[in-house]
Amino acid sequence: MAEVVKMPKMSDTMTEGVIAKWHKKVGDKVKSGDLLAEVETDKATMDFESYQDGTLLYVGIEEGKAAAVDAVIAVIGNEGEDYKALLEGGDAAPAPKEEKPTEDKAPPAAPKEEKAPAAAEPAVDLSSIPAAVIRMPLLSDTMTEGIINKWNFKVGDTVKADDSLADVDTDKATMEVVGYEEGTLLYIGVEEGKAAQVNDIIAIVGKEGTDITPLLKGGSAAPVAKSEVKPEAAAEEAAPAAETASSSQDDSRVKASPLARKIAKDKGINLNDVKGSAEGGRIVKKDVEGFTPSAKSSSADTGVSASLPEVQAEQAASANAKEGAAKAGPTITLAPFVGEEKYTEKPVTQMRKVIAKRLSESLFTAPHFYVTMSIDMEAATVARGKMNEVSPVKISFNDLVVKACAVALKQHPVINSSWLGDKIRFNEHVNIGIAVAVDEGLLVPVVRFADGKSLSRISAEVKDFAKKAKDKKLQPSDWEGSTFTISNLGMFGVDEFTAIINTPDSCILAVSGIQQIPVVKNGAVVPGSIMKVTLSADHRTVDGASAAAFLNTVKSLLEEPVRLLI
Repeated sequence: MAEVVKMPKMSDTMTEGVIAKWHKKVGDKVKSGDLLAEVETDKATMDFESYQDGTLLYVGIEEGKAAAVDAVIAVIGNEGEDYKALLEGGDAAPAPKEEKPTEDKAPPAAPKEEKAPAAAEPAVDLSSIPAAVIRMPLLSDTMTEGIINKWNFKVGDTVKADDSLADVDTDKATMEVVGYEEGTLLYIGVEEGKAAQVNDIIAIVGKEGTDITPLLKGGSAAPVAKSEVKPEAAAEEAAPAAETASSSQDDSRVKASPLARKIAKDKGINLNDVKGSAEGGRIVKKDVEGFTPSAKSSSADTGVSASLPEVQAEQAASANAKEGAAKAGPTITLAPFVGEEKYTEKPVTQMRKVIAKRLSESLFTAPHFYVTMSIDMEAATVARGKMNEVSPVKISFNDLVVKACAVALKQHPVINSSWLGDKIRFNEHVNIGIAVAVDEGLLVPVVRFADGKSLSRISAEVKDFAKKAKDKKLQPSDWEGSTFTISNLGMFGVDEFTAIINTPDSCILAVSGIQQIPVVKNGAVVPGSIMKVTLSADHRTVDGASAAAFLNTVKSLLEEPVRLLI
């Protein structure tokens, strides 16, 4: 009888696994104990053995894909056995075969014709409508919506393809929206001060009198139908242009960027007097900032004769500006530097996903606080040298820290506690997790009952864990059940750092490198070997005074290492 194979829970924190590799394919014979697949968990890549005998009938997850714990990943049974009913939802059930008509069996009668329901309303060909929708453009890579700061036209106005229809506030700056359409502004969909999502319809431009209702219902952009410009219309457009020339004090219709318009307003500059350097004569920031009013523009453009003193004053100002530019020296022009933006993306591994999830939960759920202390490691350095003369394995400074923490945790049980939501567990055993870096992330194997083990035993276990971690041979039992954690970056020359608590532990100790710095002893400045340690503590279970007392005990043990042997 066929049996389903489900994604196993291979660690206490595992919620899903990734099929790294299948060692069997559909149709292969499988025996109990055969290696079925390799599964990448949040801790390591582990072998998954079969507990059934039979034929592999179905593989539900491709290599490289993830499946939740207890999800069906395969089916094993007798060859040719129908397993479809075992699959949830029945999506994999074979489609029913079509029966071909035979001589003995007449083909089924054709279904009776039914009257088609009357259409509610005739379909409209949006492409035939002489109008085009204007949508909120994506003006920055992070923009999701824009706020209409100002409409530069109103419904009924004639607009050109290069006109700035509106000023839009994005998440980066205030920018212009150019419609790139010619015709009459038929519709404005967003009021000034209101927001619109990227790609929402904000306006419609087209032939005057066009019915735009189908465009608003359909929401799709129709191609532009160019409006026919009659001679009478051209004459009408020429008249306003003449009026603008005669009353050049009104610069609201001048093509200029919002920033240039703001600077001109602050400086009292009429944009009619400024020559634009951008495409189509559009005025930008540099045009306004580099503009110097002249006697000609103030008299000829405004139609008002300037007095002689005013002309002389303007000429003097122009001369002073030129003299200042000459004193400032030549303008430095940098050649444009051309670079290429490149990047590489890699899919997030299952281990990295879980690390991100658990550390985020820890940092944003547990109220962390930090206590830092400096420890004089001179005596520990001397003691370690003597121990290594007789020890069967080389004892490291990390081993000394592990042993010191284990002894101190017995004296400060609150540091060895766990937050369980509605209660606090005070652990009487001391299991210390040692953070080990691997290519995929971070593993935390556990030295169990560390307070009762010798330094050489602790050293041997830590080295064995490190080798297993790099070879991906750690088992769930190796990393479960810690009551306290140590993260040591001293071998990388780190001066000081903080670590995120490995919940449900209450604390984690960040150990930095030993620095050779001047210290004061007996009133004299002498060379010292100082190591900084920082305790990250969960304020729900540990108070500042308790954290400081624990670190003082660790400090005293490392500064007098003979106490570790008692």
